[in-house]
Amino acid sequence: MPIPLVNSIASWFLKKRFHQIELFLKYPNEVQNELLIELISIAKDTEIGKQYDFESIKDYTTFAERIPISAYEDYQEVIERSRKGEHNIFWPQPIKWFAKSSGTTNAKSKFIPVSIESLEDCHYAASKDLLCMYLNNNEDSQLFTGKSLRLGGSKELYRENGTVFGDLSAILIDNMPFWAEFSSTPSNRVSLMSDWEHKMQAIVEETINENVTSLAGVPSWMLVLLNNVLDKTGKENLFDIWPNLEVYFHGGVSFTPYADQYKAILPKKDFKYYEIYNASEGFFAIQDQNNSSELLLMLDYGIFYEFIPMDVYGTSQQKVIPLSEVEIGVNYAVIITTNAGLWRYKIGDTVRFTSTNPYRIKVSGRTKHHINVFGEELIIENAEEALKKVCKTTNAKIVDYTAAPIFMKGKEKGAHEWLIEFKSPPKNIDDFNQLLDDALKSLNSDYEAKRYNNMTLNMPKIHVARKQLFYDWLKHHNKLGGQHKIPRLSNNREYMDELLRLNC
Repeated sequence: MPIPLVNSIASWFLKKRFHQIELFLKYPNEVQNELLIELISIAKDTEIGKQYDFESIKDYTTFAERIPISAYEDYQEVIERSRKGEHNIFWPQPIKWFAKSSGTTNAKSKFIPVSIESLEDCHYAASKDLLCMYLNNNEDSQLFTGKSLRLGGSKELYRENGTVFGDLSAILIDNMPFWAEFSSTPSNRVSLMSDWEHKMQAIVEETINENVTSLAGVPSWMLVLLNNVLDKTGKENLFDIWPNLEVYFHGGVSFTPYADQYKAILPKKDFKYYEIYNASEGFFAIQDQNNSSELLLMLDYGIFYEFIPMDVYGTSQQKVIPLSEVEIGVNYAVIITTNAGLWRYKIGDTVRFTSTNPYRIKVSGRTKHHINVFGEELIIENAEEALKKVCKTTNAKIVDYTAAPIFMKGKEKGAHEWLIEFKSPPKNIDDFNQLLDDALKSLNSDYEAKRYNNMTLNMPKIHVARKQLFYDWLKHHNKLGGQHKIPRLSNNREYMDELLRLNC
């Protein structure tokens, strides 16, 4: 198709969609309230709808009083019923797809329902909006002269009843319209390969001779792929391979640790980076300005938002507020109600609002201690359970510990670094390390995937802390006693580097 015609069609879609976007920009709270009442009406005859008498709910106040805040553990039983073929439990339409993501304390993996409505009106709608916003901000873009190099996950079938589960990205790729596949690389066949090692090589082979104009994927995995491309071709930077490359659409994990490495292999000042905020549960926000770290909260994707201020999260003073009551600069836990049947669901993320006109956010972290630099989503429950298992096996006893990421450097893979003070040390620290790695794999499917054949994460690195190291660190910071605790897991190296300096 000639490029002028492609740009004309894109411009038409752009103008049409921006009229809708302007509606929720101008009337954000009205749009959200109308959406909530619509979701309640659609689901009134479901099992959950009847349990809470959705038919009599006519406003947000009644909704908030009647429906409890929920977590995955609260949904696990009904989701398993849905996966086994039962319908009309939490959403009236049959749920065919389930996005598999990292687990909770009670489950190795979560299976998040993806309805037809959430697929079309949320995830695919967001993909089109992302392109619309980028093209609106970059009128000279040549995006459609080439293809988008996408990096997604693998897919498995739940064969007992025909429902499908896998990475959300794989579900999206598997169901995307033909025109989207035509403008993407690699092929669906390669994109959905389950063996990551072979998949990486297949992607390299399929893409190095394409005219790639954009990249899309999680920063940690994409960096591994791009380094493989450079190794294969022997080139210094990616523009020697894809001279028309102009933008990288990224999300999933923080981009900050990878920024310098991307600049080294993409050495053009005008190269664009566009961030998105999505999860298995939905697509929430999009960067709508060039060179900005703020994300526009999308209010018409079938998701109703509520928030819990983190200073009262999990306490007896906990309060839940609608979008209309948020304040700039406050750290909030995100609660969502969706067009896939999640009702007042805690997704575990925290955000801060940078603007309320329009509503723009920055993702600030997780509600729990975690390491998620590489998409491994290692939470404190995983760490505690793994250490408990390994200590039992090795007869070791732990006084205190902390863990942090070792960031990728050049072509070096990332890893987790542990600093552990033992009361009774194991006989062999290398054996302890191997057992810890195995235990974490068994507890966390995302960690297991990143560790597969050292594809993104190398083996953990363990340091044995000297006696009273953590006590001395707390004393140094005047934090002895009371509620002060050692930070168990951190997404940066601030605590680890300071503790290692003291460990002598």
